Amino acid sequence: MKKPSLALLLVLSSSFAFAQVAAPIAKRAAKAAATATSPAGLPRIDQLLREYTADRRVPGAIALVMRDGKVIYRKAFGVDEVKDQTPLRTDAIVRIASQTKAVTSVGLMLLYDEGKFQLDDPVSKYLPAFGNAKVLATFDAKDSTYTTVPVKSEITIRQLFTHTSGISYPIIGTKEATAIYAKARIPSGIGTPAGSLATSMDALGALPLMHQPGEKFTYGLSVDVLGRLIEVLSGQSLDQFLRARLFEPLNMRDTYFYLPAAKQARLARLYTENDAKQTAPMLSQDGMSPDYPKASAGTYFSGGAGLSSTIDDYAAFLQMMLNNGTYNGRRLLKASTVALITQNQIGEVNQGANKFGLGFGITTAQSAAAHQPGPSEGTYEWGGIFGTMYWVDPRQKLVGLLYTQKFPNSTGGELADKFKAAVYQAVLPPAVPTGAAAAPAAK
Repeated sequence: MKKPSLALLLVLSSSFAFAQVAAPIAKRAAKAAATATSPAGLPRIDQLLREYTADRRVPGAIALVMRDGKVIYRKAFGVDEVKDQTPLRTDAIVRIASQTKAVTSVGLMLLYDEGKFQLDDPVSKYLPAFGNAKVLATFDAKDSTYTTVPVKSEITIRQLFTHTSGISYPIIGTKEATAIYAKARIPSGIGTPAGSLATSMDALGALPLMHQPGEKFTYGLSVDVLGRLIEVLSGQSLDQFLRARLFEPLNMRDTYFYLPAAKQARLARLYTENDAKQTAPMLSQDGMSPDYPKASAGTYFSGGAGLSSTIDDYAAFLQMMLNNGTYNGRRLLKASTVALITQNQIGEVNQGANKFGLGFGITTAQSAAAHQPGPSEGTYEWGGIFGTMYWVDPRQKLVGLLYTQKFPNSTGGELADKFKAAVYQAVLPPAVPTGAAAAPAAK
């Protein structure tokens, strides 16, 4: 690794600059509403979300914005149940899918802080099933047979964090990986409550990589492998570890792989759209029930996609990151570790127009310039396949989240971009024209 950058050193020197969160998110939202401290531009967000929910482009949406450690916006729009018009609540529990990746990644970095591993350790040091990795050379689509070539170097833990390991995804991955993983019965992590990470990750280790490790960004099951690493290094199931080390310290009371019976009624309804772009409730398909979080006896803890949560819980997790590893006066991560997590870790490799850290997408200067008003360079973010998204903007000390529950959703990306723009229009002061004189101070 290179020496720490100037940006990293600046982060370290200001590690205690961000406000600490002193009360649960929902209570602080109520207090903010009562004192009317929100920026005047926030009704623009109301208008946007009413527009998208009124015509059912998304049946319901929940949004939350925090700045300087304060909740300035927290509202729900539309309905949870279209049939009987039940309103969507701000405390609804939603399937966050790939937002699980950041949680698992941060969980493993807790063990990094304890010296349990190094980022460039070979994965096989802890998971021997990955010790004989091969790279796909040829593939026959007729029967899913293939040939391989040796790896030039072993997969490292850093490459798992950054999706540069060569591991792909079932169902949504490369066509070769989709077929090979299906034949080997490798689960995606969504709607697969049976089995265990230990069994599935050992099976995955025997399958070919889609490219040489470190060669390029390939979104896949790498973070499920990180979840298995947590189990091996901690001696606990991923579920037990995350609950004890993250969920309880962060007061994340509604975050689960599988919901207890007492909370299942709060699971938001999942919707889909047909070829005519009409919205309808999602039914069981391809062996997956939309009610998979209610499998209270589930044993498969997918580190890449398995969690369900509330917008308040995830906001607490993100605020801890923005606070450089502290929450309610308690340090969970070293400030230097947060800086490591939120820096470009893929070098000259690209993730679209952005870079990637240890579990988060990282906004580049080019990407930031193309989406203004919007997130600053260095913002870290991601989302989930069912219509959830978040970002953390350290320069603006801003956390934003938008939750819907619909897949596929032809307007989802559009809504996310408009929501980000509306947030920045609301919270940032208007630009002063070049050469304009500042308004005189009131006397």
